[in-house]
Amino acid sequence: MIITLSGMPGSGKTTVAKRIAKKLKLKHYSTGDLRGKIALKHGMNIDELNKIGEKERWTDKEIDDYQKRLGKTKDNFIIDGRLGWYFIPKSIKIFLDVKLKEGAKRIFMAGKRPDEKKYRSINEALEEIKKRINSDKKRYKKYYNITPYLKKHYDLWLDTTNLAKEEVVDKVLKFVKNS
Repeated sequence: MIITLSGMPGSGKTTVAKRIAKKLKLKHYSTGDLRGKIALKHGMNIDELNKIGEKERWTDKEIDDYQKRLGKTKDNFIIDGRLGWYFIPKSIKIFLDVKLKEGAKRIFMAGKRPDEKKYRSINEALEEIKKRINSDKKRYKKYYNITPYLKKHYDLWLDTTNLAKEEVVDKVLKFVKNS
Protein backbone atom coordinates (compact mmCIF):
# COMPACT_ATOMS: atom_id res chain seq x y z
CA MET A 1 0.00 0.00 0.00
CA ILE A 2 1.24 3.47 -0.91
CA ILE A 3 -0.45 6.61 0.42
CA THR A 4 0.36 10.06 -0.93
CA LEU A 5 -0.73 12.83 1.41
CA SER A 6 -0.88 16.36 0.06
CA GLY A 7 -2.40 19.50 1.48
CA MET A 8 -2.30 23.16 2.28
CA PRO A 9 0.36 24.65 4.55
CA GLY A 10 -0.68 24.08 8.16
CA SER A 11 -3.24 21.39 7.30
CA GLY A 12 -1.39 18.75 9.32
CA LYS A 13 0.22 16.75 6.50
CA THR A 14 3.37 15.65 8.28
CA THR A 15 1.74 15.11 11.68
CA VAL A 16 -1.05 13.02 10.17
CA ALA A 17 1.36 11.10 7.92
CA LYS A 18 3.58 10.19 10.89
CA ARG A 19 0.61 8.96 12.93
CA ILE A 20 -0.82 6.94 10.06
CA ALA A 21 2.60 5.44 9.35
CA LYS A 22 2.84 4.33 12.97
CA LYS A 23 -0.67 2.87 13.09
CA LEU A 24 -0.34 1.02 9.76
CA LYS A 25 3.35 0.15 10.27
CA LEU A 26 4.37 1.98 7.10
CA LYS A 27 7.60 3.81 6.32
CA HIS A 28 7.11 7.60 6.32
CA TYR A 29 8.76 10.06 3.94
CA SER A 30 8.33 13.85 3.94
CA THR A 31 9.19 15.99 0.94
CA GLY A 32 9.00 19.06 3.17
CA ASP A 33 11.78 17.66 5.35
CA LEU A 34 13.85 16.86 2.27
CA ARG A 35 13.29 20.33 0.78
CA GLY A 36 14.25 21.81 4.15
CA LYS A 37 17.56 19.93 4.12
CA ILE A 38 18.26 21.16 0.59
CA ALA A 39 17.49 24.75 1.66
CA LEU A 40 19.79 24.53 4.68
CA LYS A 41 22.54 22.97 2.56
CA HIS A 42 22.39 26.12 0.40
CA GLY A 43 22.23 28.49 3.39
CA MET A 44 18.60 29.57 2.98
CA ASN A 45 15.13 28.89 4.29
CA ILE A 46 12.45 26.97 2.40
CA ASP A 47 10.63 30.12 1.23
CA GLU A 48 13.86 31.43 -0.32
CA LEU A 49 14.44 28.05 -1.98
CA ASN A 50 10.91 28.12 -3.41
CA LYS A 51 11.44 31.61 -4.80
CA ILE A 52 14.61 30.51 -6.61
CA GLY A 53 12.67 27.50 -7.85
CA GLU A 54 10.34 29.76 -9.79
CA LYS A 55 13.26 30.39 -12.17
CA GLU A 56 15.64 27.45 -11.59
CA ARG A 57 14.38 23.87 -11.76
CA TRP A 58 17.18 22.32 -9.65
CA THR A 59 15.35 23.25 -6.46
CA ASP A 60 12.56 20.78 -7.28
CA LYS A 61 14.31 18.19 -9.45
CA GLU A 62 16.05 16.27 -6.65
CA ILE A 63 12.80 15.84 -4.68
CA ASP A 64 10.76 15.05 -7.77
CA ASP A 65 13.21 12.36 -8.93
CA TYR A 66 13.30 10.94 -5.40
CA GLN A 67 9.51 10.56 -5.35
CA LYS A 68 9.49 8.88 -8.76
CA ARG A 69 12.13 6.38 -7.58
CA LEU A 70 10.21 5.64 -4.39
CA GLY A 71 7.03 4.97 -6.32
CA LYS A 72 8.79 2.57 -8.66
CA THR A 73 11.00 0.73 -6.17
CA LYS A 74 9.25 0.73 -2.78
CA ASP A 75 5.94 -0.35 -1.30
CA ASN A 76 4.17 0.05 2.04
CA PHE A 77 4.88 3.70 2.73
CA ILE A 78 3.23 7.06 3.15
CA ILE A 79 4.73 10.24 1.74
CA ASP A 80 3.59 13.75 2.51
CA GLY A 81 4.21 16.54 0.04
CA ARG A 82 2.47 18.56 -2.63
CA LEU A 83 3.16 16.34 -5.65
CA GLY A 84 3.21 12.76 -4.39
CA TRP A 85 -0.09 12.12 -6.19
CA TYR A 86 1.52 13.20 -9.46
CA PHE A 87 4.80 11.31 -9.19
CA ILE A 88 3.28 8.18 -7.62
CA PRO A 89 -0.01 7.72 -9.48
CA LYS A 90 -0.58 4.18 -8.16
CA SER A 91 -1.31 5.37 -4.65
CA ILE A 92 -4.19 6.30 -2.40
CA LYS A 93 -4.23 10.06 -2.92
CA ILE A 94 -5.35 12.24 0.01
CA PHE A 95 -5.53 16.02 0.30
CA LEU A 96 -5.80 17.84 3.63
CA ASP A 97 -7.36 21.26 3.26
CA VAL A 98 -7.45 24.03 5.86
CA LYS A 99 -8.63 27.62 5.87
CA LEU A 100 -5.57 29.80 5.32
CA LYS A 101 -5.97 31.76 8.57
CA GLU A 102 -6.17 28.52 10.59
CA GLY A 103 -3.16 27.09 8.75
CA ALA A 104 -1.20 30.26 9.57
CA LYS A 105 -2.23 30.02 13.22
CA ARG A 106 -1.09 26.40 13.43
CA ILE A 107 2.25 27.16 11.80
CA PHE A 108 2.80 30.18 14.05
CA MET A 109 1.89 28.24 17.21
CA ALA A 110 4.08 25.26 16.30
CA GLY A 111 7.20 27.40 16.17
CA LYS A 112 9.73 26.98 13.43
CA ARG A 113 11.85 24.28 11.93
CA PRO A 114 15.48 25.16 11.15
CA ASP A 115 14.60 25.58 7.46
CA GLU A 116 11.65 27.90 8.08
CA LYS A 117 11.47 31.59 8.76
CA LYS A 118 10.35 32.60 12.27
CA TYR A 119 7.11 34.56 12.01
CA ARG A 120 6.41 37.48 14.34
CA SER A 121 2.63 37.14 14.07
CA ILE A 122 -0.15 35.00 12.66
CA ASN A 123 -0.73 37.67 10.00
CA GLU A 124 2.90 37.50 8.90
CA ALA A 125 2.62 33.69 8.71
CA LEU A 126 -0.56 34.10 6.65
CA GLU A 127 1.16 36.40 4.15
CA GLU A 128 4.10 33.97 3.82
CA ILE A 129 1.72 31.04 3.29
CA LYS A 130 0.03 32.93 0.48
CA LYS A 131 3.44 33.56 -1.11
CA ARG A 132 4.36 29.87 -0.72
CA ILE A 133 1.13 28.74 -2.40
CA ASN A 134 1.67 31.17 -5.28
CA SER A 135 5.26 30.02 -5.65
CA ASP A 136 4.13 26.37 -5.72
CA LYS A 137 1.53 27.16 -8.36
CA LYS A 138 4.08 28.97 -10.55
CA ARG A 139 6.68 26.19 -10.28
CA TYR A 140 4.32 23.28 -10.83
CA LYS A 141 2.59 24.99 -13.75
CA LYS A 142 5.93 25.87 -15.34
CA TYR A 143 7.60 22.48 -14.86
CA TYR A 144 4.65 20.05 -15.11
CA ASN A 145 1.66 22.05 -16.35
CA ILE A 146 -0.34 21.04 -13.26
CA THR A 147 -1.87 22.61 -10.19
CA PRO A 148 -1.87 20.51 -7.00
CA TYR A 149 -4.84 22.28 -5.39
CA LEU A 150 -7.67 20.64 -7.39
CA LYS A 151 -10.04 18.04 -5.90
CA LYS A 152 -10.01 15.98 -9.09
CA HIS A 153 -6.46 14.75 -8.34
CA TYR A 154 -7.39 13.06 -5.05
CA ASP A 155 -9.34 10.08 -3.79
CA LEU A 156 -10.13 11.87 -0.51
CA TRP A 157 -10.31 15.62 0.13
CA LEU A 158 -10.63 16.43 3.83
CA ASP A 159 -11.04 19.86 5.43
CA THR A 160 -9.07 19.80 8.70
CA THR A 161 -9.94 23.35 9.80
CA ASN A 162 -12.26 22.31 12.62
CA LEU A 163 -10.90 18.84 13.30
CA ALA A 164 -8.50 17.64 15.98
CA LYS A 165 -5.42 15.76 14.74
CA GLU A 166 -6.79 12.40 15.92
CA GLU A 167 -10.09 13.04 14.13
CA VAL A 168 -8.19 13.63 10.89
CA VAL A 169 -6.12 10.48 11.45
CA ASP A 170 -9.27 8.43 12.15
CA LYS A 171 -11.05 9.71 9.03
CA VAL A 172 -8.04 9.02 6.82
CA LEU A 173 -7.55 5.55 8.31
CA LYS A 174 -11.22 4.70 7.78
CA PHE A 175 -10.96 5.83 4.16
CA VAL A 176 -7.72 3.91 3.54
CA LYS A 177 -9.11 0.71 5.07
CA ASN A 178 -12.19 0.95 2.80
CA SER A 179 -10.16 1.63 -0.35
